[in-house]
Amino acid sequence: MVEKTVKVGIKPGLQARQAALFVQEANKYSADIYLKKEVRQVNAKSIMGIMSLAIAKGTEITLQADGIDEDLALENLAQLVETEQQ
Repeated sequence: MVEKTVKVGIKPGLQARQAALFVQEANKYSADIYLKKEVRQVNAKSIMGIMSLAIAKGTEITLQADGIDEDLALENLAQLVETEQQ
């Protein structure tokens, strides 16, 4: 299992459209992926789970991945949330 803490750089945070894009990316990997905000942890492949965390820009989140492609999944998902998108 690998883990990385990142700061959300996407302007609206992980809301609606951005959360959907995040979940689509997470579902490309066979690894089990989780997203943690403070004490709450959700499955990163669940749109409802991600939306329930109400993640705004500047929020620190922890990504966890466990599986054969865990390193690649973590790297790509971290980049997706850290990078400001147009």
